Amino acid sequence: MLSTTTLVGLAVGYLGLLFLVAALVDRGHGLAWSRHPMVTALALGVYATSWTFFGSVGFAAVEGWRFLAIYLGATASCLLVPLVWAPLCRLVKERQLASLADLFAYRYHSHAVGALVTVFLLAGSLPYQALQLKAAVEAVSVLGGEETRGPIALVTSGFLTVFGVLYGARHLSVRDRHDGFVAAVALESIIKLIGLAGVGGYALFFVLGGPHGLRIWLTDHPEALEQLARPARDHSWLALLLLSANAIFMLPRQWQMGFTEGSPAGLRAASWALPLYLLLLNLAVPLVLWAGRALHLGGQADYFVLGVTRASGSTALAAVVFLGALSAAGAMIMVTTVALAGMVQNHIIVPITGVTEMVYRRLRWVRRCLVAAIVLAGYGVYLLVRDNTRLVEIGLVSFVAVAQLIPGLVGVLIWPRATARGLVLGLSVGIVAWVATPIVPLLASSRVLPASWNWLARLSHGGDPWAFTTAFTLGANSIAFVIGSSLRQPTAAEREAAEICRRRSSVALAAPVDATSPAQFAARLAPVLGVSVARFEVDHARRDLGLEEGENRADRLRLLRDRVEQNLSGLVGPVTARMIVDERLALEATFQTLLSAQLRYVEERLAAARLEGPAHALEEARRFLRDVLQELPVGVCVLGPAGDVAVWNQAMAGMSGVAPEHALGQRLHELPAPWGPMLGGFAEGGPASAELESEAGGHVRQLALRRAAIASNAAAAKDGGLVLVIQDRTEQKELQARVAHQDRLASIGRLAAGVAHEIGNPLTGIASLAQNLECEASEAHLPDHAERLKLIVEQTRRIDRIVQSLVGFARAGGAAGRRQAAAPTAVPIADVISDALTLTRLGRSGRDIQFDVDVPRDLVVPRDRQRLEQVMVNLLTNACDASPPHGRVRVDAERGDQRVRLRVRDHGTGMSPEVRGRIFEPFFTTKEPGHGTGLGLTLVYSIVMEQGGTVDVASALGEGTTVTVELPEGP
Repeated sequence: MLSTTTLVGLAVGYLGLLFLVAALVDRGHGLAWSRHPMVTALALGVYATSWTFFGSVGFAAVEGWRFLAIYLGATASCLLVPLVWAPLCRLVKERQLASLADLFAYRYHSHAVGALVTVFLLAGSLPYQALQLKAAVEAVSVLGGEETRGPIALVTSGFLTVFGVLYGARHLSVRDRHDGFVAAVALESIIKLIGLAGVGGYALFFVLGGPHGLRIWLTDHPEALEQLARPARDHSWLALLLLSANAIFMLPRQWQMGFTEGSPAGLRAASWALPLYLLLLNLAVPLVLWAGRALHLGGQADYFVLGVTRASGSTALAAVVFLGALSAAGAMIMVTTVALAGMVQNHIIVPITGVTEMVYRRLRWVRRCLVAAIVLAGYGVYLLVRDNTRLVEIGLVSFVAVAQLIPGLVGVLIWPRATARGLVLGLSVGIVAWVATPIVPLLASSRVLPASWNWLARLSHGGDPWAFTTAFTLGANSIAFVIGSSLRQPTAAEREAAEICRRRSSVALAAPVDATSPAQFAARLAPVLGVSVARFEVDHARRDLGLEEGENRADRLRLLRDRVEQNLSGLVGPVTARMIVDERLALEATFQTLLSAQLRYVEERLAAARLEGPAHALEEARRFLRDVLQELPVGVCVLGPAGDVAVWNQAMAGMSGVAPEHALGQRLHELPAPWGPMLGGFAEGGPASAELESEAGGHVRQLALRRAAIASNAAAAKDGGLVLVIQDRTEQKELQARVAHQDRLASIGRLAAGVAHEIGNPLTGIASLAQNLECEASEAHLPDHAERLKLIVEQTRRIDRIVQSLVGFARAGGAAGRRQAAAPTAVPIADVISDALTLTRLGRSGRDIQFDVDVPRDLVVPRDRQRLEQVMVNLLTNACDASPPHGRVRVDAERGDQRVRLRVRDHGTGMSPEVRGRIFEPFFTTKEPGHGTGLGLTLVYSIVMEQGGTVDVASALGEGTTVTVELPEGP
């Protein structure tokens, strides 16, 4: 039907197309669509192998509608994506586990477990590879004639070896996806669907006469439906459903496409797209079966697809079916081989040879050689299997093999009590039972062993042999697994891995690393990995975590250690990676918990958790207490048992300028100066309380420190960590100094009042004597003497006015804090301003200032004169202080809207909006220390508000300041 030349051309063209697609995608062409979730779903279509393409028809011929169980079980498993697939994908991506063997070796922390799983999966997969080659050879012989059979199996194996080496073993680490390889496998899934749909369409429309003709044929041949229904009624579906539900994600090829190369988004898409794909494939199965019987095809029903195609006489249909068969066989062999090569490398080769320098180059060649060896091993098994073995029997052998991993998977996801000893014992028993039931009878039926060894038929008593095989192997395995796990408690490493797999704890974040920087990480790993590889892996892990090159926080370095281990796990396997990291990046000998890491992990877990009932109420209370701690007005620093900073509240961050994210996980001595040395020294011992000075950023702070131990138990209080409470008393100390200064000023004021009173008596005497002398000089007609004596009298009166103003102002200040203000009287504004100017000129800043006064003499307000004078003195003093030397200050007053408005304007430097917003705060001042108390405007505001008035300040930098005081005219 197809010549040898045509078959060779189709095969070469098909393989060339795969090479082209893989090469283009790996070079970045179409990379976006190759990572679309639907590509992952199509790649998982590798589940449909030659068994689906050919063997489903033969299975339906014997088992009837039960052939659907292989796909219904897979569909049911897809519904468990959120419960089973997603947690596994999360674990695989986080820990960079490349295969099922990696997963089990990590969970049970055992090289033996990884090696046993690898050998078993290799043994269980080789018969399945042989099935694919058998189907490809049969397709060539039927469509091209026996003369074209030749060494087709060997040639196909050679092509698949080259493709797997070039595109399936290109990258060693799990973090590097083989995009071209995945795209090629997805393309093969489409080709399989087209091929099977083509022969199904021919069977329906050309052999059976379309939908109407099919109804007529089924009416004429009622035994066709009865033959499908009878086995479905007589035999259990449970075993096939269980085997297929497990195989859809646990077969090495499915794991490779779904978890190693796939993504969470791809698995979500596969949860509906993969069942749809399997449904479309299986629509053709009963049609081809009925068409084969309508055409009276002989031989095994496994190859009715080929017989119907040959009967059509269509070269085009034959070409499509041939390519579909080649896709079904080739995809399975390629993906399975790549998956198994990684397992053998990590769990057999690396543990034997160890890790040496130039690890990348050496392991890449090891994996390529393993790909070739496994493909050839499959070819060897094909040579042992005779032509009379049904395809479904070979496929179910592999399904039963991978089902032996179900107990171990329960230990990964659910049962933390499971141990490596239990898994090894259970899996060993399962392997022996697997060899005894499906393998030996299969080889006996293929005449490799004596026919008398086919005891499976006798053991199943004519029932479903696969139900018996599944129950026998899986039951024995599970019992041994439970017994073996119960004989000994899990090790610390097993408990740690179990908790991480179940996402219950963060034991892996417990202890700090005995290394202080990423550079030390690389230096310690270099003797094992080589200098360049060690530096690359550490830098890659550091960039993944967003850490700086000089990172030295203990908890971040522990995270870096874990990430390095995860990255190495994807390269050499989890157990070897753990051994390398434990040896080269050891944890501190004195084990103490990193409390900062534990708290961060708890926060992350609680943020992701959906708590209800009492747990939710408890979490709300915890959050409330945490917020209280964060918002305390004093700095709080909590040290864990290992000395790492576990709590660094907002007040501590504001006080020190060190953000919480930069402090948490650090040791105190590693914090920036002066805080690190100061707090570190205080935490180490000495008195439990101290008062220290700290200078940072040009500011001197007065700090009060308190230290308290957190007792984890009565015997060892230090094991619980420390609490440091830091109170910034800088403002309090400044306030105390200002109050003392105010007391001194008040004392000086009282002294000045007393001095002024004492000066008043002799001053009165001087004035009286000067006046008498002036009268005598006038009577004696001594005009020069009289004029000079008149000047003396005027100057004495001037001194008297100054003294009286000082006495009055001192009395006002003293009364303000001890008694109520005097009763309001009609106060002339001009006199108040005149006295205030007199007092202002006494100060140094007011001596060289020119005052421009524009105040009507008839402008009066019913107020306390002394307090009003105090307001004006403070305003004028501030205006003088703000003015440049020989500057001008304008004072004016006016009446309007039953209010009196007083304005004091200077032409000084002005104020910024930030300063203007704080000028009425007590003790806020922009003057140099010792030149202002910060209480002047506060008193102005207080007095004016008491008088029922308002104060407004208008100012801008470089434009001076205007203070406007408005007072009501009425009392």
